[in-house]
Amino acid sequence: MAENGLVTIASEYSVKETIDRLEAEAKSKGLTVFARIDHAAGASAAGLSLRPTELLIFGNAKGGTPLMQAAQPIGIDLPLKALAWEDSTGKVWLSYNEPAWLAGRHGIAPQTAPVTQNLAAALAGLAKHAAGN
Repeated sequence: MAENGLVTIASEYSVKETIDRLEAEAKSKGLTVFARIDHAAGASAAGLSLRPTELLIFGNAKGGTPLMQAAQPIGIDLPLKALAWEDSTGKVWLSYNEPAWLAGRHGIAPQTAPVTQNLAAALAGLAKHAAGN
């Protein structure tokens, strides 16, 4: 499902395993993994509770630079990110920003359509692999 530019798919795996699979697949495709953030661990360290929630930040200059050449402020949304999270029923989901939506947000959708289409296809493939779909 996609809503407000956010694509969300169900995962067959735990949050940790979903992000492990995403990270491994991203690296196998030559992408750089910049950071992995365990939001639940951060919440716990602050004395708060949060269901499992992990963010992976990844990408490469070949994918992102053409978008930033068209509008540098899109760099606030790059590199790419994917969030695995567990809902209140224990179901795990994987969410990421749809590249064409990001381009539209920054007013560069028409001239960057080929780039965003390629990014969207790559992200969908990575997400499906990570989630087991």
